[in-house]
Amino acid sequence: MKIRPPTIKDVAERAACGVATASRVLNGRGPASEKTRRKVLAAAAELGFEFSDLGRSLQSSTTRTLGCVVPSLANPVFADVVQAAQAEANRAGYQLILACSDYDPELESRAIRTLLAKQVDGLIVTVSNVEDSEGLEQVRARGVPCALVYNRACRGFPAWSVDNRAAAARVAGEFAALGHRHTGFLALEFGRSDRSRERFEGFAEACAALGMAQPVLLEIAEQEGQLLELLRALLSANRDITGIFASNDYLALAAMQAARGLGRRIPQDLSIVGFDGIATGLMVEPNLATVVTDPRAMGEGAARTVLARLAGETPPAGPDPARTFSFRRGGSLGPPAPESMDGGEAATSPPPRQ
Repeated sequence: MKIRPPTIKDVAERAACGVATASRVLNGRGPASEKTRRKVLAAAAELGFEFSDLGRSLQSSTTRTLGCVVPSLANPVFADVVQAAQAEANRAGYQLILACSDYDPELESRAIRTLLAKQVDGLIVTVSNVEDSEGLEQVRARGVPCALVYNRACRGFPAWSVDNRAAAARVAGEFAALGHRHTGFLALEFGRSDRSRERFEGFAEACAALGMAQPVLLEIAEQEGQLLELLRALLSANRDITGIFASNDYLALAAMQAARGLGRRIPQDLSIVGFDGIATGLMVEPNLATVVTDPRAMGEGAARTVLARLAGETPPAGPDPARTFSFRRGGSLGPPAPESMDGGEAATSPPPRQ
């Protein structure tokens, strides 16, 4: 037999007061004598009464929840964003509801629509393309406080992000300083990641300014299982490439593995640079040269921005673009072999293994 949970009416009867009085005491709102307050609280404790989340939301028009949409937790960057945002939300008495879009704009829009239907009080999101996100249009229509993470500020939404173009230009400068002139760019499909596109654009612009050849672009899906063959084709068709810049560390580490599968030594035959600064990059040999960002600061800042708006307070200032990244010189980046710089035999791709 299912036991009925105690109601506020039961508390009022036990405390010998009206339901309205019991409600004022338990909500901490409105007048009540100290004697009455003690009686109501004692009655609630004896009965084991607790307000349900639904009841609270109906009374206050809030759910004390924040929605969070990120592309993937397989990328440690977004796992760190979520953990930091959740910690900040919990400190303020909110719960975080998480959804992953798998870098799919349709799934992303559906996730945002679902969270809005659940009446989350605010949102923290990373979208595929901030310029034409259907999900952000839904958020705007509802007027729900929202902060972007790793997307640039756009369409009036505040953002905690990285200056992707400036960071990518720094990578081009590092390649150029070591003598690289021909490079490739390994990217998540631009339709799935505007961050990837911005990094390529910044890299290409800087390469042109430094007198380097335009980087050869290879776009792949996040879960691409044919990277070795795609990289083989790229290097075979572009034998003078001596370095590859990957749009994130996850891809850079996969590229290192694929390059070894092709018989390429890193960095003697091929330098590889990533983007994000995940800890795994320090656990491989050689360790990964990369742009280092601070995803925990991004997640925390985005959560604080949304919470401040909900509290009617001034949101914190976003990050200084000049301080959103640094460059870590890892062992995966080195000067090209002299023969490679002259387009000689060392720049050619080794024959496939039999």
